[in-house]
Amino acid sequence: MKPTIIITGATGGIGLEVAHLLRDADLILLGRNPQKLAQLQQEFPDATTAAVSLTNEDAVTTLLQPLARMDAIIHCAGEVVLGSIAESKTEDWESMFQSNVLTSLVLTRQALPLLRASRGKVIFVNSGAGLRANASWGGYAASKFALKALADALRQEESSISVTTIYPGRTATDMQKQVRSMEQASYDAEKYVRAADVAAAIKLVLDMQHPSVIEELSIRPASS
Repeated sequence: MKPTIIITGATGGIGLEVAHLLRDADLILLGRNPQKLAQLQQEFPDATTAAVSLTNEDAVTTLLQPLARMDAIIHCAGEVVLGSIAESKTEDWESMFQSNVLTSLVLTRQALPLLRASRGKVIFVNSGAGLRANASWGGYAASKFALKALADALRQEESSISVTTIYPGRTATDMQKQVRSMEQASYDAEKYVRAADVAAAIKLVLDMQHPSVIEELSIRPASS
């Protein structure tokens, strides 16, 4: 039987690379951009693609209700806005906490009965910013610290579910291009972690057999 796997942030970056590696599974691919989702559906004709407000309890219930099983959720969606504490906007912090924490919370919480039944896996794609906060990264880091706390608590509360947090360093994705633009710096993909390598690490976590689990994994670009 094919495993059923949800991937958030599946329209690009790490999420899309994960989808490529897992195309033999029953995939539920979630994103926010309708045009990119339409392209994704063409690329993965057997998958389910959807734009779902993952902080909307009713919308998540509707998404999960038809499913007979759930083997894994891979949380790849995220948002970053840089700025000093002094100049930061409350709405940017709120938006990052919603995108980076609350979406993962609501979807995971709603899926717990299915995940318990399958002894499933939850993988949180966090960030190096979830381990340390630097200047101009306060809001993003705070949201990623919160995501780490969510994963750590879930791991202790749900003994039948494998919970993994992956901490990629700077990764060659469109989000990193946006970050470099905010930093007013050049983007050089060769200096960053490959999204395909993060996806390969996620596949390794999925292939791990119970009771073994990789709880945390940090992936960094090699020093030049």
